[in-house]
Amino acid sequence: MGAVANATQAAGGETFGVIPVHLLQREVGKRDLSAFIVTENMHERKKVMYMNSDAIVVLPGGAGSLDEFFEVLTWRQLGLHQKPVYLVNTSGYWDPLVALIDHVIDQGFAESSLKGYVSVVPDVETLADSLRADLC
Repeated sequence: MGAVANATQAAGGETFGVIPVHLLQREVGKRDLSAFIVTENMHERKKVMYMNSDAIVVLPGGAGSLDEFFEVLTWRQLGLHQKPVYLVNTSGYWDPLVALIDHVIDQGFAESSLKGYVSVVPDVETLADSLRADLC
């Protein structure tokens, strides 16, 4: 995420970081941001990030990215928000996740509408175009 923040700052954009207090000592977080918030725990971190976003963008990542993705996807499915949710599928990174969502639907554990809550884009350029269309 530091690379994303650096690129944003280099382009003149604003940056926003949220980290739980227990990770301050463990991680080398970028702190020279437009806004930097320390939360009590991970749950509060996700809430602060969600409340300060217009859209949810999931870049290739690990367990934390999956946790955050499924939480906002579930909230969307339950009608708790209408924010767009994007998977940036760089080099097909999220193909197995998309296949898993298809499997969950095929097995009857979710309605087919679940896929409509997620936009899968191949790259950042397509993401930027999609964000402009959805948010402007």
